[in-house]
Amino acid sequence: MASMSHSSIALCGASASASASASASDHLRSSTNGVSLRTLGRAMVASTKRNNLYVTARLKKGKKFDHPWPSNPDPNVKGGVLSYLSTFKPLGDTQKPVTLDFEKPLVELEKKIVDVRKMAAETGLDFTDQIITLETKYRQALKDLYTHLTPIQRVNIARHPNRPTFLDHIHNITDKFMELHGDRAGYDDPAIVTGIGTIDGKRYMFIGHQKGRNTKENIMRNFGMPTPHGYRKALRMMYYADHHGFPIVTFIDTPGAYADLKSEELGQGEAIANNLRTMFGLKVPILSIVIGEGGSGGALAIGCANKMLMLENAVFYVASPEACAAILWNSSKAAPEAAEKLRITSRELVKLNVADGIIPEPLGGAHADPSWTSQQIKIAINENMNEFGKMSGEELLKHRMAKYRKIGVFIENAPVEPEIKVNMKRRDAVVSNSRKLEGEVEKLKEQILKAKETSSSEDQPSSEVLNEMIKKLKSEIDDEYTEAARAMGLEERLTAMRGEFSKASEEEHLVHPILIEKIEKLKEEFNTRLSEAPNYESLKSKLDMLRDFSRAKAASEAASVKNEINKRFQEAVDRPEVREKVEAIKAEVASSGASSFEELSDELKEKVLKTKGEVEAEMAGVLKSMGLELEAVKPNVAEQIFVPSENIQEKVEKLNREISEKIEEVVRAPEIKSMVELLKVENAKASQTPGDTKVSQKIETLEQQIKQKIADALSMSGLQEKQEELEKELAVAREVAAVKSEESLKEDDDDDGDDDGSESEKPEIINPHFA
Repeated sequence: MASMSHSSIALCGASASASASASASDHLRSSTNGVSLRTLGRAMVASTKRNNLYVTARLKKGKKFDHPWPSNPDPNVKGGVLSYLSTFKPLGDTQKPVTLDFEKPLVELEKKIVDVRKMAAETGLDFTDQIITLETKYRQALKDLYTHLTPIQRVNIARHPNRPTFLDHIHNITDKFMELHGDRAGYDDPAIVTGIGTIDGKRYMFIGHQKGRNTKENIMRNFGMPTPHGYRKALRMMYYADHHGFPIVTFIDTPGAYADLKSEELGQGEAIANNLRTMFGLKVPILSIVIGEGGSGGALAIGCANKMLMLENAVFYVASPEACAAILWNSSKAAPEAAEKLRITSRELVKLNVADGIIPEPLGGAHADPSWTSQQIKIAINENMNEFGKMSGEELLKHRMAKYRKIGVFIENAPVEPEIKVNMKRRDAVVSNSRKLEGEVEKLKEQILKAKETSSSEDQPSSEVLNEMIKKLKSEIDDEYTEAARAMGLEERLTAMRGEFSKASEEEHLVHPILIEKIEKLKEEFNTRLSEAPNYESLKSKLDMLRDFSRAKAASEAASVKNEINKRFQEAVDRPEVREKVEAIKAEVASSGASSFEELSDELKEKVLKTKGEVEAEMAGVLKSMGLELEAVKPNVAEQIFVPSENIQEKVEKLNREISEKIEEVVRAPEIKSMVELLKVENAKASQTPGDTKVSQKIETLEQQIKQKIADALSMSGLQEKQEELEKELAVAREVAAVKSEESLKEDDDDDGDDDGSESEKPEIINPHFA
């Protein structure tokens, strides 16, 4: 029955009798006894009309309560019937795809694949090979891109609008989940969600930051930035879990605590500090998982755990890269450099012992396959909770304390470099040399990629540009190695060793074997510990860049030489005397009516061969003028068709392996090592002082000594006799093959197919020291 929300009574006329008023009051009072308002109105008008009394009522229809569950709820629904109470529902429409800036090349490839599929559907033609090629190229480009992400790119992935949120993961990994609300102080912060859920029959208390999946949800969730009420709600649930013995799993995904005036007035700092203190005293296991970005104290307020895991593309920082850049360089444009210096990625934080493990993501980020990502989180939760289940409450407290006690590395009494002292002042410069180099590298990569796609040599960067880039990269790599040595505490030892080696190489005698052994040990230690250096990823990235540009340079030089050779060849062929000879011999061959070279007369054959020889001589002259030599080897018939048996091939391969192993063993000897190191030093001197005959003679003498010692060691090993026996066996097999080939050629009348036959590679024993 509708309720009366508001009523007003207007009395008209000169006077109103008491009995009329009482009658109206009685009628109004009787409405609670089942008399409808319509009947009441009629009675009132009828009863008061004679006395000029009018009653007017304004009624407001009450809103029917909209229950969140259907009329016939399914009792077997995942999460139970109470899950219908949750306001978090699947989105009606799929989220719109969002392309990050560095993903644009992938979008272009996807567009090409779609266009080819569309063309195949419209024309009915078979483009399967083209589609397979494009898809392979796309998968490789995706793999290359997501295995070499920069820190700022990982930040952008962690902030991706379509990245799965806390509740997305919860509904994917839990059998049942019931959200719990309120801080018991009059407020329920939607930016932090708490609740009890089960995974494989085990109960957990889940606490996490919740971002929105669209603009409306983000406004409602305050973009995942909690107020003090949210942290007090989380604290209440932690006490509840500790009381009932539920393990706690927290999901971190926030840019930071909400820093408005109202939150500060309500005690934002006190709420965060209270959470930090309390979490170190809870006697249940706590596991924290960073699924997006973890910003400052807002993330740490629910992150003091026995272990902290991070998704592969998640970030965890004390200040965002943009805020850091604005503070240090007065501009957020330096955010890429700040992201690199802050070391906020999962790999860097694992090295620094801030994070304890990395949960893998699919190529393309967690939003590419949310279900698979959630299952990886579920596996990580089960593994770690099984480990924590073996610990008592006191052991868990000690374990949690020890985790945070081991974070941080410092060096006492280390001198501060003058450059760092200068940079302690605020600078106006925004872009550093490394950022400039990064921009140049990206532009050059795009130019090389464009040249590959168009197959145009004009778009290929010049050798001068590549040489300049390689020079800059080598300088950067040297700086990275120096920084790595400094971080590992090996800089002084390397400097001292370099001085000893330089002093020893200046003298005429060979480097002492003990010094060689010291150098090898230090080199081995450096290479072993290099992956622990903080700048290892940066160094590795620059080495990969150097390798790519070196290959591009080699390809550019080869293309340049090829173009030059073709140009010179064309010029030689276009010379009037050469062209006249070629045209004349072509005319004679055409007038003879012969269909093959064998049908020509002997005189005409001789002319053709003579003209061919002259043209080849012109070509050889062109190559010689460019400083190149042409080596043409024409194998005989027996060599062309000779294929050794499998037994002989196995013997050849085995002997080659034995020879290689023996050479490596000999080269590792201290005496040979010292000679090789001295040879390197002399070669460096020769490059600095070209034309020095004394240095050249010393290099030649060292090379002869090294070769002689290797040859002596090989001759004493008995490998030379094995090679001679195998060569005899090969000679016999070759003679037999030659006899058989001659017999087959005599029986064959038509020998035109000889030129089309493929040549078989003759196995060779690679051992120049026996020659």
